Amino acid sequence: MASRYSPPLNRSSFSPHITAPRYTAAGARTDSRSTMRLPVFFRRIFKYPQMDFEMAIWEMTSLIIAPKKVFRSIYYHHAETKNSWSRDDPSFIVLLTFFLALTAIAWGLAYTPKFSSIVRLVFSLVFLHFLATSLVFAAAEYYLCGRFLKVPQTGGLGRAGIVAGGGELEFMYCFEIGVRAFFPVWVFLYVIQFLLMPLLTRDYWISIFLGNSLYLIAFSFYCIITFLGYNALPFLHHTEILLFPVFVLVILWVISLLGFNVAKNVVQLWLFD
Repeated sequence: MASRYSPPLNRSSFSPHITAPRYTAAGARTDSRSTMRLPVFFRRIFKYPQMDFEMAIWEMTSLIIAPKKVFRSIYYHHAETKNSWSRDDPSFIVLLTFFLALTAIAWGLAYTPKFSSIVRLVFSLVFLHFLATSLVFAAAEYYLCGRFLKVPQTGGLGRAGIVAGGGELEFMYCFEIGVRAFFPVWVFLYVIQFLLMPLLTRDYWISIFLGNSLYLIAFSFYCIITFLGYNALPFLHHTEILLFPVFVLVILWVISLLGFNVAKNVVQLWLFD
């Protein structure tokens, strides 16, 4: 005969209660983690073992060789998380900040070899050229793309299984686009330009051509990567308008070849002012 009383439950007999995350019709999570994405991103900056530096290096290489691959992976990331288009991994921004600091020190030692000038240059390149610019462009694109490039609500499924017109543009995703778009700018204008400065500052037409072409390539890369980043989102359309600045850059480049040395004037501006 079965015992009338059950044996007392111990701690091991309890199993944790796990609640499955809830999603909206657009595929966005409604739990508290999605609202805490910005703090999580910045908290992980100080947790280096949790950063995927290998992935960040792959992205940096691909941004120069085949930038479309970087944003093609967004579909896989979204398919796994179902809650966000942005990532919580700050490894890319940490690496690029480190690289910028090193190049700022190199520029300072070569052209303004004073401790205070080098510190000012590091602050200028990292916080003004990189972080502040990325934040400003992210804020502008977050507003403009979310307001004017959003697909109207029509029902049915669009790309990546997203309801047509569904999905929300995330500020952190816009910031990540700006950070990644800055990497080719760093390569061409902070590394290659530094190595070529003895030639670019000469009063030769070839110096004007090479220096101005570096700026054309760098900012064209910036526009193209920005376009690819927003074009990857299935709830935005007409993103090709983001390529229009490339047309303007080409016109300005042609005009500058008449005798304006962009590299010489710009470098003097942010080195000595």
